[in-house]
Amino acid sequence: MARKEVTDVRRVTCLGAGPIGGGWAAHFLARGYDVTVYMHDAGEEAALRRIIDTAWKCLEQIGLAPGATRDRLTCTTDLAKAVANADFVQESVPEVLAVKQAVYEQLGRLVPADVVIASSTSGLSMSDIQARCPTPERTVVAHPFNPPYLLPLVEMVGGKKTDPAALAWAADFYKHAGKAPLVMTREVPGFVATRLQEAVWREALHMIENGEATPEQIDIAMVNGPGPRWAFAGPCMTYHIGGGEGGMEYCLDVFGPALKFPWTRLVAPELTPELRKTLIDSSAEMAEGRSFSDLTEERDQGLVEIAKAWQKIGKFI
Repeated sequence: MARKEVTDVRRVTCLGAGPIGGGWAAHFLARGYDVTVYMHDAGEEAALRRIIDTAWKCLEQIGLAPGATRDRLTCTTDLAKAVANADFVQESVPEVLAVKQAVYEQLGRLVPADVVIASSTSGLSMSDIQARCPTPERTVVAHPFNPPYLLPLVEMVGGKKTDPAALAWAADFYKHAGKAPLVMTREVPGFVATRLQEAVWREALHMIENGEATPEQIDIAMVNGPGPRWAFAGPCMTYHIGGGEGGMEYCLDVFGPALKFPWTRLVAPELTPELRKTLIDSSAEMAEGRSFSDLTEERDQGLVEIAKAWQKIGKFI
């Protein structure tokens, strides 16, 4: 199947007007694309535009592409109209398999034949999603990290019926559109980043449940230790650098035996009423009365500064 060059893509359709769909729309608008958003109900448009307006404050600081403007946004509740002239489709409908399968059954017929359809799913497999799609060969998973307009990672994988060429094209497109695609070799539940994130989360819950650390102590440890370091070098490269002149080999020789120590637990703890209450109460205390909007703005501004640092050293966006 002959497809447009990724540099010739002009029109992107985003399906879904929630935080992920809206975040994707903001990202593509900031990169200078014409963006059409399909929503189930016209009443969702006001909330969508608020998401984009909030994102735009950050995107302006990072730098907009030539011609980027929110005026290039179109909203519709007509699925056929939304995808009729699309060069690329980013699907972010609710994370319910039956819903996604029904949508892909329609998309397989409605989306122009040469256009790739990408799903933002965070947990469903493309093999399952594409089961009822009449053109499954051009469907791929493209899982973003929230917020999509600031975090560059897109975890990508095809399903059993996906054409590898479609996956490769989509990865090239995302890279051109300012993202950092991670193409997986096979379908794995939770992809890569989410599995690593969940491992840390499980360990945190165990420490809280056992009275070994409070939620505040865990957040202090992460924010002031591994967090900033991992923004520029992941755990593997961090260990390589930490080994000095001996690199990873030194780390494995010196710290390898510690991997057998019973420090960590792989099994998730039960979310007992007591553990839930501790987490909820502690989170509210740490928020110190700040609203969701306040916390989101604070988080996003911090990510803007990290993005600026990435730009200075030529990494990611």
